Amino acid sequence: MATTANKDYYATLGVKKTATQEEIRKAFRKAARKYHPDVNPNDKRAEEKFKEISEANDVLSDEKKRKVYDQVGFYSDQIDPAQAEAYARQQRSGGGQPPIDFGGFDFSDFAGGAGGQQGFGVGGSGSFKDIFSGIFGGAQQRSHQPRGPQPGTDLEYQATVDFWTAIRGGQARIQINRQETCPACHGQAHVGGKAECPECHGTGQVTQMGGNMKFNITCPRCNGTGHVSHDCATCRGEGTVNRSETVEFRIKAGTRDGQRIRLQGKGNAGVNGGPPGDLFLIVRTGSNPVFTRVGDDIQITVPITVAEAALGAKVEVPTIDGRSQLKIPPGTQSGQKLRMRERGVESASHPGQRGDEIVTVEVAVPHLNDERSREIMRELARLNPDDPRKALFDKL
Repeated sequence: MATTANKDYYATLGVKKTATQEEIRKAFRKAARKYHPDVNPNDKRAEEKFKEISEANDVLSDEKKRKVYDQVGFYSDQIDPAQAEAYARQQRSGGGQPPIDFGGFDFSDFAGGAGGQQGFGVGGSGSFKDIFSGIFGGAQQRSHQPRGPQPGTDLEYQATVDFWTAIRGGQARIQINRQETCPACHGQAHVGGKAECPECHGTGQVTQMGGNMKFNITCPRCNGTGHVSHDCATCRGEGTVNRSETVEFRIKAGTRDGQRIRLQGKGNAGVNGGPPGDLFLIVRTGSNPVFTRVGDDIQITVPITVAEAALGAKVEVPTIDGRSQLKIPPGTQSGQKLRMRERGVESASHPGQRGDEIVTVEVAVPHLNDERSREIMRELARLNPDDPRKALFDKL
């Protein structure tokens, strides 16, 4: 990694400076699920945010890099922990410590030492970070050294299942795009044995010019080891390749719309032996032309005749288990709701419990096609002269 800009990695991941490695890992995976390019296709802002959290995780998840970052205020591959510790001690002591040797260059003046020049704080405009950025800006090359184990990121997809599968349970499938371990390098990102670094010729040091001064610095290509490995041609040094995959998953009986299912290890593959991420599925349940599901309850509208509404009756109604008898009380009004207990959906979170079926009664007014029927209806009106709208006007 080259010298970083003045960035607050802890704020980027939303964790405290005292966060444990587990808290940092969880924060990164949570943010990665939200901003991963697979979840936000063609979204440049999400892509940039994903790069930021990946950069922050790369530093904070590595104990040595994090220590340098905490001591100096930024991270560079050119600073080893001993130099960072020495710089931090000199900053804390106000310049009373001996000058720090960074490859033959004395930084004591910039650290506010005895040189008599103006001090440069880590966050200042002429900061130690800025010096490194200027000196090493032209040497920012991709490291050819194998990285440590990197965990795979999580994925999140919406999975639509049909109405009856969500109620009764069963198997479902979804097509996803994920990163799998490269078959050529087996996730190592590099192939072949180690070779002499062509940059430093095996010395681990290179000479860098800064104005009229020469600096001996750690070789940015091999990180000072003197050897490099060759990137895998199949995955181009990433350790993973993209592929489309059909994933089967089980739906529990009673699964609700919006319920979240976690498939462990089905996310993006890790690198260099790192664990894979997880796949999170947000279930979207299909509809039905007869039944409407609300939570674990089933709602349905059932028409009844005028006679059944007035006199009461037992009528046959559909349920998710088949046909069943419903008692209609005498005098039932159109729009009235009747409850059929435990005729709803079995609860996925509380096995053995079921919701209810709520039946909305709709009185069907008959079409009178003969005079005899009309006469009977007029006789019925004479025998029941009550005005059903009277109570409405009484409220005015």
